[in-house]
Amino acid sequence: MRKTSENENTIAPDGCPMDDQPQWRKDFPIDRSQDEFVARRDFTKFLVLTSAAFAVGQSWIVARSLKDDGSDRAMEARSVAGVAEIEIGKSKIFHFPTGADPCVLVRTGENEFVAYSQLCTHLSCPIMPDPRDGQLHCPCHNGFFDVATGRAVAGPPKRPLPKINLEIRNGLVFATGVELRTI
Repeated sequence: MRKTSENENTIAPDGCPMDDQPQWRKDFPIDRSQDEFVARRDFTKFLVLTSAAFAVGQSWIVARSLKDDGSDRAMEARSVAGVAEIEIGKSKIFHFPTGADPCVLVRTGENEFVAYSQLCTHLSCPIMPDPRDGQLHCPCHNGFFDVATGRAVAGPPKRPLPKINLEIRNGLVFATGVELRTI
């Protein structure tokens, strides 16, 4: 409300004369420009509720990660290729541990094989093996990984590829597990 003097309010925020205004407006004269401010109590309530929601969300994430750490899941070994099937320097795509998890198997020597997840650690684009250069290439953002270690050597990926543990038995290459690596 605009005041003409200390004791008199002449125009209410809604533009009606003061005689037509309810008693509460006379007792609490707040201009419309001040009406848009957030009260301290409302701001504190917002902070408390937001903090509580954040704490519940973080607790949920921690509880799920503690419950499902992956150590109790035994992966069944799966035959992915015959030793004679892949020439040195060549590769083969297979799926492990599920049909939705593409992996790449590369033969690097006479009895040497390495396998990694085929999904780039940057944005999950499929990597393309190029064992002649000793690298795995992600064409989406031009990322490169070392064939021998799976570590990122160029481009935006920072984390190494998840390694697939392998065993050679009776002339067959078996995938036995997945090693998630962070460095």
